[in-house]
Amino acid sequence: MDERLHGPLACIGGGNMARALLAGLIASGCDPRELRVSEPDAVRRAALAGDFPGLSAVPDNATAARGAACWILAVKPQQLPEVAAGLAPLATMERPLVVSLAAGIRVAALAGWLGGGIDVVRSMPNRAAMFGAGITGLFAAPGTSAAARTRADALFRAVGETVWLNDEGDMDAVTAISGSGPAYVFLLIEMIEAAAVAEGLDADVARRLAVATVAGAARMAATSGDPAPVLRAQVTSPGGTTAAALAVLEAADIRTTFLRAVHAGRRRAAELAAASGA
Repeated sequence: MDERLHGPLACIGGGNMARALLAGLIASGCDPRELRVSEPDAVRRAALAGDFPGLSAVPDNATAARGAACWILAVKPQQLPEVAAGLAPLATMERPLVVSLAAGIRVAALAGWLGGGIDVVRSMPNRAAMFGAGITGLFAAPGTSAAARTRADALFRAVGETVWLNDEGDMDAVTAISGSGPAYVFLLIEMIEAAAVAEGLDADVARRLAVATVAGAARMAATSGDPAPVLRAQVTSPGGTTAAALAVLEAADIRTTFLRAVHAGRRRAAELAAASGA
């Protein structure tokens, strides 16, 4: 495990993304006893403590954050102004690195809610982080120290790849692509399964074929030096079965539909920021 990840780390909020990140960090070698989570819901707290033995799950944000060198803010964007304001006195006193997972919330707004003078990094991971296979977009507030950037990078490299952005405006696009992206892939798997069943295959066989096909294609895309259009062409013989299927998808204007879908995700990220005053 990266030595820069030693020391208490506080996660404010215990939802799905927080759980994925915690699972990935523990799998990468982080000591659960160094991890703290604040979660107001008693049932969720009990589940966190049960799923991650050694981790401290508490109801109060300040209790989790006190003494931690890094805070991960994993609450809904609409909740972040209140949560950050509540932690501002402690942030001003302890000066932690604050990493936000909230979609749409700009670093300047978050830094202001925390009282100013805090190292703030905005992030957009995805749920594959729980398997060490995530990718996270990162943007640091102006003035954030090199040490804070390095620690934030180490945090997310422990659960996958990282991409640093020079323009914070690009973070909404990252949210719509890789943050939401796993859902697009799951929908694709769902549709391939349904099509396989419609063609008469057993449901279990359909699922195995769909999942292995997507996983294999993703691995080819990741390891091949060829771009996706070239890989697609390699599978598509003129006049063959693949060409016939792709012709139907192209006729349905699937490319434009997908562009519209991703843009809707980006637009929603901006709306969340506006609703939070960020």
